[in-house]
Amino acid sequence: VQLVESGGGLVQAGGSLRLSCVASGFTLDYYAIGWFRQAPGKEREGVSCISSSDGSTNYAESVKGRFTISKDNAKNTVYLQMDSLKPEDTALYYCATRPLLPWAHCMVVADSYDYWGQGTQVTVSS
Repeated sequence: VQLVESGGGLVQAGGSLRLSCVASGFTLDYYAIGWFRQAPGKEREGVSCISSSDGSTNYAESVKGRFTISKDNAKNTVYLQMDSLKPEDTALYYCATRPLLPWAHCMVVADSYDYWGQGTQVTVSS
């Protein structure tokens, strides 16, 4: 399994970015893809996740109403649309995947995810 993130960059506070996570090498029928972030000197934090079976989603409280996760099955890509960005959103953003039963809801718990991308840097200036 390979995950490749892109779309990071430098943006002013209040601006928007869209991150992409392209997945390849999947052998699972049912899985979740999550977005996580890690700022310097801080622990990795769960941001959002989406289920492959029904597209159900989950968000961290800190990004609810500002970030939107979505998927394009034809392109094997999961997106994270980030609006109303704040300086505290500055971090290295990773996508990750794990198996997920079709009736289960995904959770943004980093330790439960098996495969990780290399990350894309998001920097929000004040």
